[in-house]
Amino acid sequence: MFLLPFIAMVILMLLGVPIAFSLTGSGILGLWLITGDLNTVMKIVGMIPYGIVSQYALLTIPMFIAMALLSSSSGLANDLFTCASKWLSHIRGGLAVGTVFAVMIFGAMSGASTAAASVMSKVALPNMRRLGYSDVLAAGVVGVGATTDILIPPSVALVIYGIATETSIGKLLIAGVIPGIVVCILLIFCISVWVTIRPSDAPNIQRVLWPDRWGSLWRIWPSLLLIAMVIVLLYTGVATPTEVGALGAFVAGLIGSFFGRLNWTGAVEAFKGTLRIATMIFVIIIGASIFGTFITMSRVPDAVINAVIEMNLNRWIVIIGIVIVYFVVSMFMDEIPLLLITLQLTFPLIIKLGFDPIWYGIISMMMVSMGLIFPPVGMIAFIVSAAGNVDLVKVFKGTSILMIAIILATILIMVFPQIALWLPSKMR
Repeated sequence: MFLLPFIAMVILMLLGVPIAFSLTGSGILGLWLITGDLNTVMKIVGMIPYGIVSQYALLTIPMFIAMALLSSSSGLANDLFTCASKWLSHIRGGLAVGTVFAVMIFGAMSGASTAAASVMSKVALPNMRRLGYSDVLAAGVVGVGATTDILIPPSVALVIYGIATETSIGKLLIAGVIPGIVVCILLIFCISVWVTIRPSDAPNIQRVLWPDRWGSLWRIWPSLLLIAMVIVLLYTGVATPTEVGALGAFVAGLIGSFFGRLNWTGAVEAFKGTLRIATMIFVIIIGASIFGTFITMSRVPDAVINAVIEMNLNRWIVIIGIVIVYFVVSMFMDEIPLLLITLQLTFPLIIKLGFDPIWYGIISMMMVSMGLIFPPVGMIAFIVSAAGNVDLVKVFKGTSILMIAIILATILIMVFPQIALWLPSKMR
């Protein structure tokens, strides 16, 4: 009987019903099967929306989104790419490496991998193509580089994880810093190997004069200052993640105004986009909470935990199994609904097995990031293909090769958990 809501959810999603309404409808069906009383179900459902949306921590999400959209409207992505290309383009594959840095820094101001993929595809791909880089390498770099935004603060996905699991959002955001840097380092290593094996994919470019290099730093130093401000405030605990997000959005707007890139129309569009995206996320959270109430009342998590314990498996076998499932499912679903649905089942099991919730949060992000760029339905791959006007097959080819960096980073974090846990352990 309790399988019916899960089956209904899958059918609704396959029929194209928005994920929020699929979760809500399936949750209501499940609650009705448990209580047998529609009035009781409506009372439960009626209390959930306000109880969820009124949480102070949720304000972090629109603040981070506003920071991302204001940064995008201010043309900061173009400045970052220009600076990186002038400093590194004379090295074989240097423009690809510079793109990694540009995407990583822009992601640290946006917190949304899809936004970074869309913006950087429009900025980086035409320039890399013009200078002789292959579409496969260029698209792969932008696609995989954009996934680091899930790890490096501010990260909307980590905020969602923190709210769903009642884990410290500040510590989660700081925990993503070193893993994000590790992914970038490994990605640069993979690019170096690629251009060594296939030098035709990344031609040498004329060296840029030093005055031009130093001059390019003028437009990006405020962006670097914004990133440093966000990380320092989170690490020291001087401000809450919500306050950091609000201040970051304000500073991003100031930077755009200072350079004359952000006008009134751009600011209004950024705030409209913030309302639209934040509302969509909030509706998904409400739907997931209704479905989660059904899961809790049905005691499915307890049954899963008991079944796993009775199997007497090594806990690392269990976590590897969860990682594989995450990777497969993330190919077909966006990170936010994926996290909200799966964490209700996996998180209690992980805690029961003795794993650290912050470490598991980072591992979850790694799995989600792989699914976003891997065929057949990697969402970021589709965004790169559409925004950069690149054949989808070439995008998937590039991201599948460079995804080795994420795989290696995931293995390192599983073998050496302190990569994710050391920095938050030093927080006040």
